[in-house]
Amino acid sequence: MKIVVAIKRVVDYNVKVRINADGSDVAINGVKMGINPFDENAIEAALQLKEQGKATEIIAVSLGGSVNQDVLRHALAMGADRAILVETETKLQPLAVAKLLQAIVAQEKPDLILLGKQAIDDDAGQAGQMLAALLDYPQATFASSLHLENNELLVTREIDGGTETIALNLPAVVTADLRLNNPRFVKLPNLMMARKKPITSIAATDLGVDMASRLKLLKMTEPAPRKPGMMVSSVEQLLRQLRDHEGINL
Repeated sequence: MKIVVAIKRVVDYNVKVRINADGSDVAINGVKMGINPFDENAIEAALQLKEQGKATEIIAVSLGGSVNQDVLRHALAMGADRAILVETETKLQPLAVAKLLQAIVAQEKPDLILLGKQAIDDDAGQAGQMLAALLDYPQATFASSLHLENNELLVTREIDGGTETIALNLPAVVTADLRLNNPRFVKLPNLMMARKKPITSIAATDLGVDMASRLKLLKMTEPAPRKPGMMVSSVEQLLRQLRDHEGINL
């Protein structure tokens, strides 16, 4: 079984995000970048399937500029067999991401496509669902457990009321939640060896995909500071404050 795992390069989750002075976008110049945490869960899930003898090849795919090689090498250091960089300097929206991944799937013909449930930079959470729709594959989002048996994938997924378990026939698309697993620690020797491994580069323009933006970002601002809280000494005082200051009829 062949597995494709899509990974994104984002601002490191430990970094406090700041906005450009002109409000055009998030500031990334000189900021530490890394692999999207949910995508790391997806890689770990693929590796575990391979260790169980249920997968034969894992291919990590990233979309973006040459700087994305660092997250691909991270995936190789974790244990991915191959890495593909779809090179483009275009700022990609979820539909364009899904179309580019669709083109890679057409080339590689994997049995399973894994993605993080969302990227922590835009929090759109749409690429996996769009990809499944374009491919007309069954899908399971927000996966917290995977079990493969006889070409049937049992996925436990997070829902508002708790969890549900669904069965998918392969090929399929699955998006990973943080509770799916704990990604393995990448050792320095593995990172050093990953630097020597080849990364296949494909120009996004060669895939014949329409990457035009459907949305326009007008301005980005930080949330307004929250008003200080107020301590009350009794329920009666709380109700009085709500009635007088919030306009609530009690």
